[in-house]
Amino acid sequence: MATAIRRNKARGVVAVLVVALVMAGVYYRTTIAGYSRTGAAFGARTACACRYIAGRSLGDCKKDFEPGMQVVFLRDDAEDRRVRDYVPLLASETARFKPGYGCLLDPWKT
Repeated sequence: MATAIRRNKARGVVAVLVVALVMAGVYYRTTIAGYSRTGAAFGARTACACRYIAGRSLGDCKKDFEPGMQVVFLRDDAEDRRVRDYVPLLASETARFKPGYGCLLDPWKT
């Protein structure tokens, strides 16, 4: 009997935490989306320059990221000389190397 009460209490606590997290996500969604997009754009541009201008490996380019950018992931497309950075489920940006111009972000769709 006591075990069932503890289990129900634990489920209630988990449910309250989940609801609180969802509410915080809804409240801060604009801020989270903005930071995600900015982080992905910064990462794409920085990694593209590191990869195609400096000639470093993509893994080495992660060292150039600012603290807190652990959620930004890199993808390299060597054939098209572009780097795509993304924050899972939130944002994605691509930078391409263009001779004479350097690395340019793809135009944003607003």
